[in-house]
Amino acid sequence: MSITISNLTKNYGDQKAIDNISFTAANNEIVGFLGPNGAGKSTTMKIVTGYVKADSGNVIVNGIDVNTNSVEAKKQIGYLPEGNPLYHEMYVREYLNFIAEIHQIKTNRKKRIEEVIDITGLRIESNKKTGQLSKGYKQRVGLAAALIHNPGVLILDEPTSGLDPNQIVEIRQVIKNLGKDKTVLFSSHILQEVESICDRVVIINKGSIVADDTLSNLQVANNAYHIVMVQFSAAVDPQELLKLDGVQKIDEGNSFLYKIQTSDPENIKRQILKLSLEKNLNILSLQSEVKSLEEVFRNLTGNIQNN
Repeated sequence: MSITISNLTKNYGDQKAIDNISFTAANNEIVGFLGPNGAGKSTTMKIVTGYVKADSGNVIVNGIDVNTNSVEAKKQIGYLPEGNPLYHEMYVREYLNFIAEIHQIKTNRKKRIEEVIDITGLRIESNKKTGQLSKGYKQRVGLAAALIHNPGVLILDEPTSGLDPNQIVEIRQVIKNLGKDKTVLFSSHILQEVESICDRVVIINKGSIVADDTLSNLQVANNAYHIVMVQFSAAVDPQELLKLDGVQKIDEGNSFLYKIQTSDPENIKRQILKLSLEKNLNILSLQSEVKSLEEVFRNLTGNIQNN
């Protein structure tokens, strides 16, 4: 169960949507696919799922070439597009039965429908029409439909878009559980969400891949400095802290909090502890801060993401 994207290019007229991109998603891996609006995320996902043809390059899903065998490749994929189109006059089970028929699920169909209802937490709302559901439960129906044929690969395009914080947490947990035995390519504008559930991050900007690594490695690679935050029980002369080896800058906050910019946080923390013993200073808290995914994203794309 995997996705291999090789040298993929797609143009819309004079606009290059994606430009010779390559990356993989392995079995049991949740890959976060990030990028500003118009960067090429949705186009890539539509090509992977066989709904749009690339101008060049290829996509292999579970060993099947999407270009030459689109129907068989689609059988391996569960796809939740950004718009999540549903038939609002259909009841939940009626809609899932319809999707199961499309996938030609003939044996144990009713059992499978009940299974995906439980997997996605739809049980409490399963007797309603899809049009009567909240946005969060509509997303659950979309996930259930994507799962009905038990695919090895899931392509989820903005699955939590427009949800409230409680709904986001619920859908996030569903996705994390699914990632235990499936390959998941997951697009989102909510960077904290990607931090919490993804094993790896691929960032695309202006049609090109600008990063492909684990989050921790991206943070280290894009982190020119760290922040060590120390809070004392009383005021401390900043000059004492500036004397520490490796200090680049100090900012004073409220309640005797000092933020120290450095490239060697562990060394700074050791020196602060030594200083506290020598000067009889009472430390209330001492911790270092690594660069967030939002900061890495800004550095790599030159865009501030507010969603």
